[in-house]
Amino acid sequence: MDNENFNMSMRKFLKQVGVTSQQEIEATVRETDLGDAPTLKVKMVLTAEGTGLNHVVTGEIDVG
Repeated sequence: MDNENFNMSMRKFLKQVGVTSQQEIEATVRETDLGDAPTLKVKMVLTAEGTGLNHVVTGEIDVG
């Protein structure tokens, strides 16, 4: 495994995930009636085809 290529490829993927996820969350907050909810509960699930990877991250985003 070429660590330099692996790291560059992984960083590119994670940047894409971060940017597109932020855009989707912002659009959802704009377009959805969240009522008086001060937070948006979120969950990100990471899988990798052909592996047993199943990483779940949960959290809350302050929208108030």
